[in-house]
Amino acid sequence: MSSKYVLTDFQHLRDEMVRKQLINRDISSSKVLEAMSAVPREQFLPLEMRGFAYEDSPLPIAEGQTISQPYIVALMIDALNLQGGERVLEIGVGSGYASAVLAEIADQVIGIERIPTLSDQAKTVLKQLGYNNIKIINANGTIGYVEAAPYDAILVSAGGPEIPTTLKKQLKIGGRLVIPIGNRLYQRLLRVTRIDENQFDEEVISQVHFVPLIGREGWSDDLNTSSTKRSSSASLSAGKDQSENAVRHKTQTIEALIAEAAQPIDTIETVDLSPLLDRIGESRLVLLGEATHGTSEFYRFRARLTQQLIEQKGFNMVAVEADWPDAARIDHYVREHSTPPSEWRAFARFPTWMWRNTDMQEFVEWLRRHNAMQAKPNLKVGFYGLDLYSMFSSIDEVINYLEAVDPEAAEIARERYGCLTPWQSDPATYGRAAASGEYNKCEDFVVDMLVSIMEKQAEYVANDGESFLDAMQNARLVANAEAYYRSMYKGYTSSWNMRDSHMFDTICSLLDFKQQHDEKPAKIVIWEHNSHIGDARATSMSARGEHNVGQLCRSKFGDDAYLIGFGTHGGTVAAADNWGESMQVKTIRPSMEGSWERVCHDTDIPAFMLGLRKPESKELKKHLLEERPERAIGVIYRPQTELTSHYFQARLRKQFDEYIWFDQTEAVTPLDYEAMQGMPDTYPFGL
Repeated sequence: MSSKYVLTDFQHLRDEMVRKQLINRDISSSKVLEAMSAVPREQFLPLEMRGFAYEDSPLPIAEGQTISQPYIVALMIDALNLQGGERVLEIGVGSGYASAVLAEIADQVIGIERIPTLSDQAKTVLKQLGYNNIKIINANGTIGYVEAAPYDAILVSAGGPEIPTTLKKQLKIGGRLVIPIGNRLYQRLLRVTRIDENQFDEEVISQVHFVPLIGREGWSDDLNTSSTKRSSSASLSAGKDQSENAVRHKTQTIEALIAEAAQPIDTIETVDLSPLLDRIGESRLVLLGEATHGTSEFYRFRARLTQQLIEQKGFNMVAVEADWPDAARIDHYVREHSTPPSEWRAFARFPTWMWRNTDMQEFVEWLRRHNAMQAKPNLKVGFYGLDLYSMFSSIDEVINYLEAVDPEAAEIARERYGCLTPWQSDPATYGRAAASGEYNKCEDFVVDMLVSIMEKQAEYVANDGESFLDAMQNARLVANAEAYYRSMYKGYTSSWNMRDSHMFDTICSLLDFKQQHDEKPAKIVIWEHNSHIGDARATSMSARGEHNVGQLCRSKFGDDAYLIGFGTHGGTVAAADNWGESMQVKTIRPSMEGSWERVCHDTDIPAFMLGLRKPESKELKKHLLEERPERAIGVIYRPQTELTSHYFQARLRKQFDEYIWFDQTEAVTPLDYEAMQGMPDTYPFGL
């Protein structure tokens, strides 16, 4: 293998996937677990996607299709109850991954794939891996493969409007068929067991979303047609009609209960926040989320609530999902520090619009005006960054600080941080090199530097406590960022946990520092994405072994931490197609049927606040503990793959203490060059 690629221990990642994603979700069949541990999922992916092979998500393959999430593959095969020795038919082979897992258990697997490119690629990979008990056929899967019938089991990896009669007839007596049934976006995973010649038993296993089953007994291949076969629930089987009606009735019930309990928001500027402030009570940490990184309403509501928390409850710190040095520039501006500002401008790296936007500008100006009215410097509200991407900006800040207070230590810092200098243009390149063993000394150097600064804490604090906090946090950021970039090449879970642990540690450091140096209680408002501030234990993140800021705050602070999530049904959002690319104003797809967003949308209330800690009725409390899909849009938004790339499972009441809903939302407006004309040199958003 070329030296530019990292040698990945895929077997270790595979075993971790089995333990965290399957066993933790109650997949208990030893045959399924052994098969999932044996099949190399990475071999069924494009080369550039192999590093993500064991993430808990579907991934793109050729022809705009996806390879299913490992858990879903295991769940479906587990539902077939294979014991070994069976003949199995698979409809919708795709990459061939599920075929290989089936072949580890069954004697014979026949796979049908309608897209020639995919069937050819699957044949090639399966042959290379030595599977000689699999036959792949390029054909219409909805009519099965009668030539080899009957089958002990049939697995359908695409969602249809109803169970194809031809497939049911190709089951042996006692045979099982597992298939997603519903509409194009949202299905129930069914297990159909053939009892005798004409009788079949149906069981609902789970709620899922699959690509459409195209063919004579499935959907039309025209996504835009209004006459797509059996697209209405009325044309489904009688048994399924009853189930659909039950689901619909339950959804109406939760809609009515939420509508009754919710406090409507007429406008963000005029809504009475007193009930929400009462629910927040004496909490010292208020975590404000967002369902996207580019929605104006989320920024504006967070700004209004933060203002109220500062004015009415004495909150004295605001911390955001931004780099520490960038936020320090804002802090300098809003607290009017006498020390000269940095030469560079805040938030210059991708995604610039996340903080350089008109809504954020208005909040920063309000905070500056508020601080200007405070009689003492320690009464001014500070503004801080929690993230760790700014490794090299932080190095500069540490050295600048040490040059002022301890020139000898500054020289030592230059030497120690010098090992990172070759990677300044692309820190991720350092992570790749370190993970492959090419460059592994920086870890000790950056940790030594942090320890050196902390050992001189008393001396440095006596000189200037605030500046010491800034330098120490930058040194901690460098150490954690170095570890983060290394962990990027060990797996997503490791790097995610490291990043959120760093953000949580920063919050704790801020609270401790404020408490030690001020007579007033330390209280902090935190702005981050829902995925960071909602308790991970209430979402599918937990099964992947991931934790987040919300979970860590609840574990340490209990009810002193109040977690507020946000959601939207549609509108526009500022986002990019890929990391590092230009911002676009994108249209948000209407929310998925059955999701928390769709439930809120169907209340017919344009905007509302909903307390989740103590719901008004036992019935609502029960419904809010249900697990449903929830949408998350980051700085990257891909509407065309939204169902697989932007939804995860969540129990809303366990995830948040409060939920803020805006049915229709608008994208933030980024600050451009013209907007900056005439601003002073000290202005933090200058270009």
